[in-house]
Amino acid sequence: MTILNQDASPPGAGTPRLAALAHAFADTLSHAQRKDLFQTRTLRNAANWSNFPEYHLNRGRVGVRTGTLSSPQWTALNALLAMALCSSPGLGYDRIRQHLDADEYLHRHGGGDAYGRGNFFVAFLGTPTDTGIWQLQFGGHHLAVANTYADGRLIGATPAFRGIEPFRSFTRHGMPDQPERAEQQALSALLQSLDAPQAATAGLRGRHDDLLLGPHRDWRFPRRSEGIAARDLTAAQRDLLVAAIVRYVGDLPEADARRFLDRYRAELPDTHVGFTGSTLLTDPGDYVRIDGPSVWIEFSMHDGIVLTDPHPHAVWRDKHTDYGGLRS
Repeated sequence: MTILNQDASPPGAGTPRLAALAHAFADTLSHAQRKDLFQTRTLRNAANWSNFPEYHLNRGRVGVRTGTLSSPQWTALNALLAMALCSSPGLGYDRIRQHLDADEYLHRHGGGDAYGRGNFFVAFLGTPTDTGIWQLQFGGHHLAVANTYADGRLIGATPAFRGIEPFRSFTRHGMPDQPERAEQQALSALLQSLDAPQAATAGLRGRHDDLLLGPHRDWRFPRRSEGIAARDLTAAQRDLLVAAIVRYVGDLPEADARRFLDRYRAELPDTHVGFTGSTLLTDPGDYVRIDGPSVWIEFSMHDGIVLTDPHPHAVWRDKHTDYGGLRS
């Protein structure tokens, strides 16, 4: 099976616009594949994602299954994803590659056919265009990409789900990988910087064993923020908070990431940090939340499913632009 190309280079200057690359990918598909690819932009279709492998779901994901793609079709999809996401190591397009490699590792180490890079789906919700609105949806087990475009401009990049198993380092194609470790380290550094009174303020009530706004929990943001406000952090701690946010916003191309990050920085004084469990974020039940006027990020540690080691689930949402603002 052809895989996401390890050596593929992101598009450079003069690359056609994203909508053109989307149609170039669609042009490689059969009639049946195109029928699966093009879907109506509804909240039902947009919200049809999950952290579960496909076989767990009562209603399967929409889109073209990657296991049906030929080598030329994968090449066209690679070009589309590379332009839609950033090219920094460990982020964006490279993160997609890591997630597919991780699921292939599960397939080969006890997970069976329920796992593997052939069990992901790509869909266009609406018709890709530079003058209208549409969403690029790509995901599967532990992964959801939901980029919404209006008049050729990115207006929403969430919900962005990032989970990973194995969480320990593993080797694929002769190279070591440890996806999501930098995200854990950035969030843990922020929590470990808190002194005792700050940590007490940041502590959340109860136990948080999973994400509050994971799959199928759309637009259910708490009315009241909990934890410690960034205005009560030191300048160095606020820098750590921004660094943690960057690990998620940074999946986007630089100009798009900057627009989101500028808004989150402007709202930083009213952004709260809360956690339960250990500040190391290594054990099941360890949980951290970033809750701002716009930004929402959660990171939660879970027991292993295929493997014995704990692994993380994480989600970045935006209180205004999830699904490009589509609420019904």
